Amino acid sequence: MTGAAVSPAHVVVMGVAGCGKSAVGRRMAALMGLPMIEGDDFHPAGNIRKMRDGIALTDADRAGWLALLASELAGRPGGAVLACSALKRAYRDTLRAAVPDLRFVFLSIEAAESLRRVAQRPGHFYPPSLVESQFEALQDPGAEPGVLVLDGALPLDELAARGAGWIATSDRR
Repeated sequence: MTGAAVSPAHVVVMGVAGCGKSAVGRRMAALMGLPMIEGDDFHPAGNIRKMRDGIALTDADRAGWLALLASELAGRPGGAVLACSALKRAYRDTLRAAVPDLRFVFLSIEAAESLRRVAQRPGHFYPPSLVESQFEALQDPGAEPGVLVLDGALPLDELAARGAGWIATSDRR
């Protein structure tokens, strides 16, 4: 439609630990000229401590974190890219409630690849021992509206270009 206003782009790059959310999110944000929100930066100290100790987060542990991320998205009316696991439909719905037409780019990877990647992140607070819990919690978003599923094994630049291209051509009215 000529002359139609395009709504601001808000997108969550999501998936299990080690799928490339942060790296792809940063690249997408740069391509789209949007701010990047790193979801891990908003975890309360108690959540970080639990994960560092090898204890999987519960829905209750994630509730305040997700509410804060939803607020961060809503507070950027010009759009933003958020890197967040968003493993369950309820978590995604919390984020959707804050921003109309929120889109998700799901970086899908196999458990063995996730484990390999997480094991190669020295000093990160998320230990390999918790990878299995990510797959147990994951509710595949592929059938949900506003979700693009990408093979997380593809090169990071390709993933970012595909995600940004999809957002640019999506009808977000």
